[in-house]
Amino acid sequence: MVCFFPRETAHSCLSRALLKNSRLSTQPLCAKSMNASRDLYFKTYSSILVMVFFGPLGNVLLGKGMKHIGAVAAQSPKDAIHTLMLIFTSSTIWLGIASLITFFIAYMLVLSWADYSYVQPASSIAYGAAAVLAHLLLKEVISPTRWLGVIIICLGVFFVTGTPPRTTEHPDGA
Repeated sequence: MVCFFPRETAHSCLSRALLKNSRLSTQPLCAKSMNASRDLYFKTYSSILVMVFFGPLGNVLLGKGMKHIGAVAAQSPKDAIHTLMLIFTSSTIWLGIASLITFFIAYMLVLSWADYSYVQPASSIAYGAAAVLAHLLLKEVISPTRWLGVIIICLGVFFVTGTPPRTTEHPDGA
């Protein structure tokens, strides 16, 4: 029998499994708990990675599309309709919208199993991705002070990701 907790014997692991389930389990509770924990970390990190990639990408694509359209000065209904036509026929803007929808789906999913107080700070690494993408794709000049701020934010992410993604139990046991 394999148990993953330090100083835990096979007997104590089996005892916990019997107490929890009131019947003999084919897999010890500690192994189940460890697998569930690994699964939670994997799906949380995977979803946050999707968020970190598609959120800034969508915003940068929207920015690029709007810069291509130019400054919006809709002073008459005809100007507003013309601007809307330019916006809704821009493939760059549609790619940005698709990226942001992907981000939003991953965000909703990860919030269904991980704590908000973990997800929001952990996904803040996206600020670094946004700065890099803005520099590379939009040719924005980013000052050293901004880079320092981005680095500080990204360092904070490492503190947050060192904690468990979920500190509360969900009613469905997920």
